[in-house]
Order: sequence, then C-alpha cells, then structure tokens
Amino acid sequence: MSRRGAVTGLALLARPAQVEAALWRRVRHEADSSARETLFEHHAPLARQIAATEFFRRPSYGLERADFEQLAFTGLIEAIDRFDPLRGVPFEAFARRRVSGAISSGIGQSSEGAAQYTFKRRTEIERLRALQEAGGTIPDDPLRELTDLVTGLALGFMLEETARLEESQNQGPAGAWQSDAWRDLLLSLKRALESLPLPERAIIRKHYFEGIAFSAIAAILEVSPGRVSQLHRAALERLRHFLGPSG
Repeated sequence: MSRRGAVTGLALLARPAQVEAALWRRVRHEADSSARETLFEHHAPLARQIAATEFFRRPSYGLERADFEQLAFTGLIEAIDRFDPLRGVPFEAFARRRVSGAISSGIGQSSEGAAQYTFKRRTEIERLRALQEAGGTIPDDPLRELTDLVTGLALGFMLEETARLEESQNQGPAGAWQSDAWRDLLLSLKRALESLPLPERAIIRKHYFEGIAFSAIAAILEVSPGRVSQLHRAALERLRHFLGPSG
C-alpha cells in the first residue's frame, strides 16, 4: 500500500463515512489503484466474517476455512469493482451478497477430487509455480535452480512463522523447538521485510501474513499474475541476501 493509502487507512478509523466516500470517488473517477487497495483492506474483515459464518453454517465438502476465505476475497474484489455508490445502497449490504455468492459458486464448482487438496497444499503448489514462472528460461544449472526453489519455499515457511510471531509478540516460544536463536532469526527476517521496496513488501505481507492467494493479490493490485510472481521472487531474493549464508 502506498503512503497515501496507509494514511487514508488510518483516517478511515477516525472518519469512516467521509473518508470511504472519498475513496470511492478516487476509484470510480480516477481509477486510483491505491484507493481500491485501501477499500479491500478495510473490508477484508467483513469477507473473513462471512467466510467463517458460511464455513460453520454449511457442509464444507472437504474444503477448509481458509478455502472459504479465498472465495470470500474473490467475491469482495468483484463487489468493489461493481459497486456504484450513487445508487444509495450501503457497500456492506452489496458486498455481503457478492461474497456469499462467490462462496456458493466456489463450493458448487469444487469437484470431489479438487476438494481433496487442502488450502495448505494448494498454497505450496501456487508458491512453487510462482517461483518457477519468475525464474525465466530453463537454467543452465538445474541443481542451482532446484536449490533456489527449495530456499524460496523455506523462506516462505519462515515468513509464516514470522507472521505468527507478530501476532503473539508478548508470548514465549510455542514449543521447545522454537529456540531463542530461531526467534532471533525470525525477528531479523521481520526487520528485513520492512526494508523491502513497497510493492514487494505489500505482496509478501498480503500472502504470508494475511493469507491472500497470489491470484487475488494480482486482482487487488491490478497487475498480471506474472508480475506478482516476479515481485514475489525478487522479494525472497532480497530477504535471502539480507539474512546472509546463515539464512
């Protein structure tokens, strides 16, 4: 999110109605992508709430709660793109129908075979595909490319752990395997994350900290999936170099 978007996000907490109206004007009349992103971030908790309600209300057919959230995010993006503030309908009422509809459609399209893949498994596959696509042409050194892929996936795991650490800053390690050295490494990774260029940091935070799929991130930021893959891989490379050989 841009600095302007971050400031607007804070202003939303103080003057929600006025600021949100201004955001909609920027989205509709200026095609402002940062305003669109701010609206998504502001209403993402609503999408998660609907996803949780639907998850506990209806049969999941093998899908997990995180799968419901991804469907809800898709519905939220569609709602933002189709909402017309001039019609006088509150956005939350409009979005609820779109988000619930997206969840229903997603469940309906889920075959028995597809339902066997958990969100975690699909996320790992998506990350691997993103790293491969961003790697460009076939490498001269396949072993080096394999090493890079494994390192990228390992950094992804560490970023997920960093997100958990951020959520419980005042708590001790969750298990004996989480040593002080491991915690220090995660804190170093968190500092490295803050040093990333803004587009790369936004992608890392949205995916690893907020659990948003790359395809949804591409739609939020209005860039191609290939561009998201490139920025994702570039971010991991920067984090890897920041941590040094020990990372």
